[in-house]
Amino acid sequence: MVAARRGVEGQVPLASLSRIRDSLVDAEGEVAFSLDFGTDELQVPYVELKVRTGLPLQCQRSLERFVFPVDIDQRLGLIRDEADEAALPPGYEALLVSADGMLNPVELVEDELILAVPVVPVKPGTEAMERNWAPDADELECVNPFAALSSLKNKSGPAE
Repeated sequence: MVAARRGVEGQVPLASLSRIRDSLVDAEGEVAFSLDFGTDELQVPYVELKVRTGLPLQCQRSLERFVFPVDIDQRLGLIRDEADEAALPPGYEALLVSADGMLNPVELVEDELILAVPVVPVKPGTEAMERNWAPDADELECVNPFAALSSLKNKSGPAE
C-alpha cells in the first residue's frame, strides 16, 4: 500500500467497535474514515489518517447524553521497531507495524477514537456550579480543626 501510494476509506458503525463501547452511552452512529499511504521526501513510510464521527457520551455535570464531535487528521510514521521512533520527523506519531506489515484499518480507527474520548466528558454550554453564598459560623468553625483547642487554651490559666 505504501509503495503504490494507495488508500482505504469507509464507514463502520459504532456498534461494531467493541473496545470503545463501554465509554459510550449508546452505540448509535457511524464512523467515517480514510487512510492514505505513502512515503515523504525523506523516504519515511506513513499513513495519513482522517476520522470523522460523533461519540455519544454522558456529561459528568448534567448527566445528559450529548454527542462529542471527533475530527482527527493525523500522520502516523510506520515503524517496525520502537527504536525507529526517534528517527521520525516532527509532526509524525509512531505506529508500530507487525513484522508481516499488515495493518487493520478498523482497529487503528478504534485506537484513535479511544484516545479521543475525554477523561471527564462535559457537554458544551454546561457551566460549573459555583457557590454564591457566604458560609455560616458552623462552616467557618469546621474549617479549622484546631479551633476547639484554641478555646481550651484561652480558658485555662497559667500552670502553677
